[in-house]
Amino acid sequence: MTQSTERSPKSYGVAVTLCGVFGTLGIHHFYLGDWWHGLADLALFVLMVLFFTQGFAGLAFLTLLIDGLHTIVIFYYLIIEKWRDGQGRPVLI
Repeated sequence: MTQSTERSPKSYGVAVTLCGVFGTLGIHHFYLGDWWHGLADLALFVLMVLFFTQGFAGLAFLTLLIDGLHTIVIFYYLIIEKWRDGQGRPVLI
């Protein structure tokens, strides 16, 4: 990812809302064009569901905790306008 001083054309409000509502699914990363990060978040969610359905509630909770903490960090960086889109452009109000 390259750093850019050019402002992201993606909506700050949409990015924050997607992160707040669907954060553990990684939908906000897909919206911002950061596909690999979005796939990693989605994979963690799918792994959590698989652990839960297979009876490994402890591992499911741990996976959800990791994904949830990661989402909180990304949400914080979005709120303080320090997160960048997939092209390295800052997501600003």
